[in-house]
Amino acid sequence: MAHSFSGVVSSADCGLVTDDPVLYRARVAPDRRALFEIATGRQLTYAELDLRIARCAGFLSAVLGPRRDGARVAMLARNAMDSVVLAFACQRAGAIYVPLNWRLNAAELRPILADCAPALLVRDDEFAATAADIAAADAEMMVISTGDGSAGLAARIEASLPASPVPGDADQPCVLLYTSGTTGQPKGVIITRRNAFFAAVNFSFVGEIGQGSVALCDLPFFHTIGLIAVARTTLMLGGTLVVSDRFTPARTLAALADRQHAITHYFAVPQIALALRNDPAYSATALSGLHALFVGGAPLTRALIESYLEDGVALVNGYGMSEAGTVLHVPIDRRAVQENPGSVGLPAPLLDIRVVGEDGRDVEDGEIGEFWLRGPAVTPGYWNKPAETAAAFADGWYRTGDLGRREANGFYRIVDRLKDMYISGGENVYPAEVEAVLASHPDILDAAVVGVPDDRWGECGIAYVVLRPGAAATSEGVAGHCAARLAAFKRPARILFVDAIPRTASGKVQKHLLRQFHSEALQRQAL
Repeated sequence: MAHSFSGVVSSADCGLVTDDPVLYRARVAPDRRALFEIATGRQLTYAELDLRIARCAGFLSAVLGPRRDGARVAMLARNAMDSVVLAFACQRAGAIYVPLNWRLNAAELRPILADCAPALLVRDDEFAATAADIAAADAEMMVISTGDGSAGLAARIEASLPASPVPGDADQPCVLLYTSGTTGQPKGVIITRRNAFFAAVNFSFVGEIGQGSVALCDLPFFHTIGLIAVARTTLMLGGTLVVSDRFTPARTLAALADRQHAITHYFAVPQIALALRNDPAYSATALSGLHALFVGGAPLTRALIESYLEDGVALVNGYGMSEAGTVLHVPIDRRAVQENPGSVGLPAPLLDIRVVGEDGRDVEDGEIGEFWLRGPAVTPGYWNKPAETAAAFADGWYRTGDLGRREANGFYRIVDRLKDMYISGGENVYPAEVEAVLASHPDILDAAVVGVPDDRWGECGIAYVVLRPGAAATSEGVAGHCAARLAAFKRPARILFVDAIPRTASGKVQKHLLRQFHSEALQRQAL
């Protein structure tokens, strides 16, 4: 079963999206508030934001010189006002913005930097040691801080002359978002100017965002939801973006309750929505100004949906990815939210979606198939990964690797994943990467990792480990081995020693049996 958007977007139309939206807003509403930074209390109007972006583009042009066209500029920092400035400045200067996941350690970041080879790395003080570690392997990469010191980004912006936007093509890459693949190797998702524009347009419809919207973003800018769906969409439509460097329930609730902010849109993973609900400072009044609370990235329970509905808040579920932006969404409608718990909703307007069976044909409503996508927001592929790019597309359609179904009312549901990736605390975890780390332990003969439901994180990893004959490794020792090599959200929550890993005749791990084993163990504990 296929869904197609009704309008036709021509190549000529797409060629008009080469500029960033801040430039337009600075002309038509220069004094409107564009940004507010919670950590510092600083704010910028659209005119001030436009000037700061222009100065930052001037700095990039000066420091990158002839290399600026297509040069990569990486950033290792928490959300900040200048994160937004640098992202738009890269586009104006013809460079490519690469926001790095600051939750990763140096060993995990090195292959990413080796792949994209940035000319410049901007880091904040919190990650100075990590930046120094990864920079040691690339003597040509320039590293600067975000600080106000004379050598920092802020000071360099202030000292630079404004630069005019460099003319560019709509198909020119402007962002690289790195996401690990099933092999555990990082892949840089190419976001072109066309992709970024139409992903923002899609979310403007989905989120009902306009000039009066005020969006609070706790979610990191190294994910598409933070950088594109929230930040770019809000600024494109002339709203106000409230930038948060971290999520803490009490601070977020205080911001939502602050009528001076008048926040209308908030974005979360289910674990954040649950943490807000369970915080002592929670009150329905604090959220009364919200148009909607948008949730994605992990399964959403009926109980959580209903608890928010009782307080008058629509917990709007959705489904998206770096490769396409927003794909599906539940309408901002109490009845739709209440009648479709667990659904990821309806297709975004400027997107084609198919549900395809193993034979490559569309399945009927109610039948399970793989989601295939097509549209102007869909990535052209992966940076330096021609084989992976070719494998991800079939006849011009992007294959998501996610299984689901279209129901009779047109709403879609995610059923399972073709890949074994699971989502813990809103972060994608790929078992192959964790298994590779486990396999590097000298006492481990075999290992398999599966994601299982978890009340706190949505999902967590269980590692099944087979020791070599005579080995005496402990779960604590294996956990320490993982901690030295993996970010916290990737580490298995439990390590179980078993005699053998179930495999098929061809050697593939039968992970469904491991999940079944875990489920049966929980049932026995409940008796």
